[in-house]
Amino acid sequence: MADNYQYGGQAVIEGVMMRGRHHYAIAVRKGNNETCVFSDNVGSYTQKHPVLRLPFIRGIVALGESLVLGMKSLQYSANQVMESEDEELTFWEMTLMILMAIGLTIVLFIALPLFLRGLVAKVLPGTLWRNLFEGLMRAMILVIYITVISLLSDIQRVFAYHGAEHKVIHTYEADEELTTENAREKSTLHPRCGTSFLLYVVVVSAVIFSFLGEQTFLMRFISRILLLPLIAGISYEIIKVSSKHQSMLLWRILSAPGLMLQRLTTREPDDAQLEVAILALKEILALENNSKKVLPINKQEA
Repeated sequence: MADNYQYGGQAVIEGVMMRGRHHYAIAVRKGNNETCVFSDNVGSYTQKHPVLRLPFIRGIVALGESLVLGMKSLQYSANQVMESEDEELTFWEMTLMILMAIGLTIVLFIALPLFLRGLVAKVLPGTLWRNLFEGLMRAMILVIYITVISLLSDIQRVFAYHGAEHKVIHTYEADEELTTENAREKSTLHPRCGTSFLLYVVVVSAVIFSFLGEQTFLMRFISRILLLPLIAGISYEIIKVSSKHQSMLLWRILSAPGLMLQRLTTREPDDAQLEVAILALKEILALENNSKKVLPINKQEA
């Protein structure tokens, strides 16, 4: 690698978003096989305020910025794909989707585990075991949720682009030329992945919540929401350290559950999907090096 910056991104609808220090790029393949690229400045608050780069705090900021950027990227990709149908996702439609996603998250990963905890409260001895049971239920719900949505054909294509993103990042981190041939041989699993981050959040939350005393249902519900920033900050630091020290057995063991879960959220991509991911990363590298932008490619040129 030219530097030690950890590039990353996410899968979007028929494409990939890649993020660098100062820029991000979204590459999307439309229905007519034309590939379009959009890039812009990241504008991270951590660049403007050094205090936000402190450990644990930076994780909270990174999570918030990633959510905002992820939604923008999804909206862009959706609009590009829908363009051929003379449709476009409006601001209010996107807002409604975000609110529905937040509501579903609260119901599935906060309210439902608390409800199940209440059902077994009289059976399990002590608050510690009840809180640990709640954490176990949260982990099981996460696995079941991912398994169910992975059955949808549209989601499977997104997961294939997720695999393409990982393969291309692996290729770059191996100091190899960014080609489909090199990327094809790489793993679809990566220790620095949002899926692994989610699993760390579940595990860390189970540990932290296990130290809380007996509370009413409402207090437990509120405390789970209020402690999310702390849990995100801790999980971020763990995943950053583990991804940098994969040569050490301890960190490989800690990363293993997250990598196993990624087998549900990634698929083997085809060459066309790899080309899109490569294009997004090349665009970022060109921008980060103050080079001329990489021109979009189409299927015939690839």
